[in-house]
Amino acid sequence: MEEYIGLDVSRKETAVSNRREGKRVWRGKCASDPKTIAALVRKRAPAAKRVVFETGPLSVWFFHALTAMGVPAICIDARHAKAVLDMAPNKTDANDADGLAHLAEVGFFREVRLKGFDSMLTRTLVAARSRLVRITTELSNQIRGVMKTFGLVVPVGKESTFERHVKRLLLAQDELASVVLPLLEAWGAMRIRVSELGRQLVAAARQNQACQVLMSIPGIGAITATSFVAAIEDPGNFKKSRSVGAWLGLTTRRYQSG
Repeated sequence: MEEYIGLDVSRKETAVSNRREGKRVWRGKCASDPKTIAALVRKRAPAAKRVVFETGPLSVWFFHALTAMGVPAICIDARHAKAVLDMAPNKTDANDADGLAHLAEVGFFREVRLKGFDSMLTRTLVAARSRLVRITTELSNQIRGVMKTFGLVVPVGKESTFERHVKRLLLAQDELASVVLPLLEAWGAMRIRVSELGRQLVAAARQNQACQVLMSIPGIGAITATSFVAAIEDPGNFKKSRSVGAWLGLTTRRYQSG
């Protein structure tokens, strides 16, 4: 007999509900670890047809780990499931797991396509570099603002030029230098890390054929090409090329008058 599992995943514990022939036959909790959950599914529901859980911070890890262990895992849209789960009289993890198991049984859910670990690693690299660039800009603006308060205006300049200007203006300002120089050292360290991550991005783009094609377009560099390829991952997921712009939020999905 076919069985259906609902998982309400949280950081420490996961609520599990098992349904068979329209009835709940078991529910409980276990640690939020794919190996533990896979062992529980094999023990409690060896004939499980669907194991459903919502999108969340752990969904990519859970999906790929459970699928690799032979568990028929399905990740569904949390916003779509919310309308059903909110109908429960009491909002608890156990009741949410029951609701997800019910959705798995009736097939009333919207499956979400999850990215592979390689694409997620690339996206993490792009996001880490972007964050460090933002921190570097914030530090340089902070240094300019602090020095301007004491009548020291840093001339326009980037990278090593900016550093030389700051040190030159602080030659006769020992007390202010003890405050600004640590910020300048942190700014320099961030620049080094940005350069390191940038070299990783360029190396990855040179080894990717899709990135090479995109970089042949004027104005498209390694960062833009890598970000786009990591976001799309598999072009076969889109029926039409027009759907890509709508999926990225650059245009509307449907054009109509009025």
